[in-house]
Amino acid sequence: MRIPRLEQVDLEPLWLEDIDHRTAMRRHLLFALLDGHPIALLHPEHLAEGLNQLARMGLEFPLYQADPESFERLRNKFRELQTTNEFERMETPTEELIEAEADLLEFIQSAQDLLSGEASAPVIKLVNSLFFQAIKKGASDIHIESHERRGEVRLRIDGALKKHIELDRKITQLVINRIKVISSLDISEKRLPQDGRTQVSISGKTLDVRVSILPTYHGERVVMRILMQSEHIPSLEELGFDPELTRAFYRLLTHSHGMLLVTGPTGSGKSTTLHSFLQHIASPDRNIITIEDPVEYNAENINQIQVNEKVGLTFAAGLRSILRQDPDVVMVGEIRDQETARIAIQAALTGHLMLSTLHTNDATSSLTRLMDMGVQNYLLASTLLGVLAQRLTRKLCPACKAPAPMDPRQIREAGLDPTGRYFRAVGCPECDFTGYRGRQAVGELFIIDDRVKIMLDKGLNDHEIREQMKSAGLRTISDRLRELLEAGVTSYEEAVRVGLMDG
Repeated sequence: MRIPRLEQVDLEPLWLEDIDHRTAMRRHLLFALLDGHPIALLHPEHLAEGLNQLARMGLEFPLYQADPESFERLRNKFRELQTTNEFERMETPTEELIEAEADLLEFIQSAQDLLSGEASAPVIKLVNSLFFQAIKKGASDIHIESHERRGEVRLRIDGALKKHIELDRKITQLVINRIKVISSLDISEKRLPQDGRTQVSISGKTLDVRVSILPTYHGERVVMRILMQSEHIPSLEELGFDPELTRAFYRLLTHSHGMLLVTGPTGSGKSTTLHSFLQHIASPDRNIITIEDPVEYNAENINQIQVNEKVGLTFAAGLRSILRQDPDVVMVGEIRDQETARIAIQAALTGHLMLSTLHTNDATSSLTRLMDMGVQNYLLASTLLGVLAQRLTRKLCPACKAPAPMDPRQIREAGLDPTGRYFRAVGCPECDFTGYRGRQAVGELFIIDDRVKIMLDKGLNDHEIREQMKSAGLRTISDRLRELLEAGVTSYEEAVRVGLMDG
């Protein structure tokens, strides 16, 4: 019997409710429309298996075979249809959660039907439980990685990645497919990066999750950022800034115009601090508009715009439009280029309070960065109100931290009190054996007062200004880390990592 062969075709799936498509797909048999007519499609390397399955089903369709690539393309379309259909039919058991990590491992090892399909209840339960445990542990990101023989889930807790569980390679792909479905991403596209968003309901709480999928050598890699709602945005006091700095910043926020900057490396909590400022000053008589990339906090009392460079909505273009919307307060996620810097300075000059971030290591070097972007020093002097440089340092777990003798050389180099009592990280069940629980913001606030304006007029560089400000009493991040170390809040290793030696 000669079966006609189709080459390089892109067929549409024929989904019939009374056919067991899952079994047919496993036996390399698919149903499609060819020129509007139903056909049965076979894989050229599995003809006998496909024909036997068709005979068992008792169906009569015109038979065709397709090249492996075309067959696989159609099979991916079927998987997408099957996952979506079953997902829609099924009441998602969000309350059915595996709460303990050990129970989750046992569930993965014992649930054979995990491999029966992307939309099967065990896969949904597994993905829900990953979200639940991430929230319970206070994770900001969930990483799912595909390696050669296995998959791995890691959680970012207090800024550090920690291994959560290992998965079978096949289960990893099912988990990734499930995440694609709930994020409205293309389940059949495995060669290109994809970005999406989803909402997850866990134990009565709704979470926004940002999803990024990247193809790697051994399969796809997923990073999910758990985004916070406005009611969870901490105040400056809750972030851990010391009271003196908090009071000074609240005074700056009473200005009706001018620019406030928050600086620091990636992951130092700049966005959280900016949103904390916005929540502090938000009121019904103020029009607050932000442009962010991406929108990380969903706040109800402010208007938020998401950057979309594909359609030309950049920070600069969005900022121009915002200024025509009669705003009182404007927040720009980041000043990245000359054009954004110029418009932001103009906005601050013309009666708007402008908040933004810069990637610089300390508060004073933001002056040089803005000058490098073409901002004149006299404009800086008249618009910039203050710059907060910040870092996040992990706090030692109070349940297990232990006294640690310090090397006299380290004490000298760090300028610490030789008679002080210092602690190290140990690890216990309370802190998930990391030795740390929670993080605290440390910052230095550089206020642009008359002295700084005179220094700018004289053309002093940021290093000279910094040295003069330190002599005049500027307390740096390094000074604040020294205080935390001497108070036993953090360890020497963590303080050095964050910037104890940076001066």
